[in-house]
Amino acid sequence: MMEGGNSLQRLEGRLQELEGRVYGERGARKSKSVKIADSVARIQTALGNTANKRERVKILHKKIEDLVKYLDPQFTDHIALPDSVKLEFILADEDFLLSQAALLEQVSTLQPLLDSSHIKAVPEHATKLQRLSQIHIRQQDQTQAVSEEVRKQFEDYNKMMFLLSKQFSQWDETLRQLEGATQVKPVD
Repeated sequence: MMEGGNSLQRLEGRLQELEGRVYGERGARKSKSVKIADSVARIQTALGNTANKRERVKILHKKIEDLVKYLDPQFTDHIALPDSVKLEFILADEDFLLSQAALLEQVSTLQPLLDSSHIKAVPEHATKLQRLSQIHIRQQDQTQAVSEEVRKQFEDYNKMMFLLSKQFSQWDETLRQLEGATQVKPVD
């Protein structure tokens, strides 16, 4: 209860400070004005008296204090696990820990390769590679344009060959008809 009294005094002090800010000097001079701190203090006292008379409320207050204590993140730091439980945790993850240790050993053996001049020159090579990839993209676009032009040329060539072939066929037919007309005439 002593703790509740200290918090009540602090609350009253803060409320009086708040009243001073809200009412200013004028409000402090008026004796008829209702003081917020007095009203809150009376309400707090009434609630405290009511709560102290009821056993269930006391139990609830105790449980709330315990709950606040358990919700505190530092509470888990204060819990001490026995060594046997810690050993069980470690043994449960033994396979995982061994695999991680093997990977760590592999990384430490490959560390000289990571420190090589080739790896350290990667940023320089990356800029060169980026320029080359831009050239490659540009050349792909040019290749696509040339391919399209070649396709059009082939289409034009095929059309021209078809028309020439058709024209030659017509000329051949006309020539055959003329040759046939000259050969068939009977001589009288």
